[in-house]
Amino acid sequence: MADLLPNTPVRGTQLLVGHMSAAFRRPSLLAIEIAWRWLFGVPFLLVCWRQGQQLLAEFPMESSGVSSINTQNPWIGAVEFAKVCAFYQPHLLALLRWMLPAAALAWVIVSGLGRNLLLIRMEPRAPFRPIPMIAMQAARLVLLGVTLWCWLGCMQWASTAYVTAGSEPNLVGYCIWAVFLALGFFTAFALVSWVFTIAPLVALLERRSTLSALGRSLRLGKPFTSKLAEINLVLGIVKLALLVLALVFTAAPVPFNDELGTGVLRAALAAATVIYLVANDYCQVVRSRAFLEFWSVFRGPAVRASAT
Repeated sequence: MADLLPNTPVRGTQLLVGHMSAAFRRPSLLAIEIAWRWLFGVPFLLVCWRQGQQLLAEFPMESSGVSSINTQNPWIGAVEFAKVCAFYQPHLLALLRWMLPAAALAWVIVSGLGRNLLLIRMEPRAPFRPIPMIAMQAARLVLLGVTLWCWLGCMQWASTAYVTAGSEPNLVGYCIWAVFLALGFFTAFALVSWVFTIAPLVALLERRSTLSALGRSLRLGKPFTSKLAEINLVLGIVKLALLVLALVFTAAPVPFNDELGTGVLRAALAAATVIYLVANDYCQVVRSRAFLEFWSVFRGPAVRASAT
């Protein structure tokens, strides 16, 4: 792709299959992505499991009223489930006050180092500069947190307006808004978050600081940024489709629960989860490679010329 003639139009998602096959031919890239993600994820899940067990030992489920939830009437059951959530809410908030900052710090460090190693594996000329990479991951995490906070605020508005407004609940209106808001915030994040994926490449390959790389990433020009946003959005949709397929796979054995047993259901859930996580990591590798190729076309010649 980097050998294209200057006047040759650069295609975006039409080259996605080529990027996917190229990433598939280099399993070491996927191994690096899986390694750093699971290096954080496995200990984090173990900590969550241990803290959850300690919480349930101190405040058993029976004391929360979960056994009295009405499973026949969904409206009454929802109110009773909300009381159970309110019972555990202050205890969960006390845990989250220290778990979230610790998890965020661990995530930005591990992900910054992992992404740096992945880019070095893709492009040997890239230097090892973990500080800018960690800063980029921290900025992306802040953007994700703001997006989730805004989405939850909008969902709270929808539930207040259509479910708990004092009149008869409007479930259809609430579901319409729930779908619209989920897809809207998902699309908005996909159209904006590409900046924090190309900025590490700019910082490493152009030897820029964190702020300089972020500023340069916002001024790459429409032909370049449109390709980045296009790839980012399409791969986000692919990951969403993979999540739907994983949910379908886990739900498929449910009608045969009596014949298969709960062990098969748990095995299907575990298999679907692992397959989805590996596929998600693969999509991340494909996105990084596609962004690197686009940088080689749009920025590489100018940077090499200035270096000489």
